[in-house]
Amino acid sequence: MPRLYTVDTLVAAIGAAPQEWRPLVFTNGCFDLLHAGHVRYLAAARALGKRLVVGLNSDRSVAALKPKRPIIPEQQRAEVLAGLRSVDAVVLFGDRTAISLIEVLQPEIYVKGGDYQLETLPEAAAVQRYGGRIELIQVEVPSSTTAIVQRILELYGEESLGTWSAQNLP
Repeated sequence: MPRLYTVDTLVAAIGAAPQEWRPLVFTNGCFDLLHAGHVRYLAAARALGKRLVVGLNSDRSVAALKPKRPIIPEQQRAEVLAGLRSVDAVVLFGDRTAISLIEVLQPEIYVKGGDYQLETLPEAAAVQRYGGRIELIQVEVPSSTTAIVQRILELYGEESLGTWSAQNLP
């Protein structure tokens, strides 16, 4: 799949043509149900540098962070993200945080949504150690996967989930 990298292939691509990748912008997350807030956030992040790399939590790491998730399997989440014009690369990672990925890639700019705070951002110290910049982008469309799921449940009720539950997803 184009724009889907392993850590090794991404490091090699950046190393082979740093002038095409740097300044590198990096963000990470679950991106379980992609919505307009995600799309605007990723476009704003991309505008801060030459290329945008999205670290995507694997199914295992999402499950460790959020109960009853993910809804969408990692390969499908990766494909949707990679299909966005603003996203230049997607790399899956299995840890609860993106610290090890940040230490390897050393992006010049690390981006998270404005709903985060620098003091509570687990990756902040890793970025600061090598002199990277952290940008918190204001959330334009307040939404979340949890809110979307809650709205679906309000509209249709849990009893209607039988025909399209997570068990039935490919």
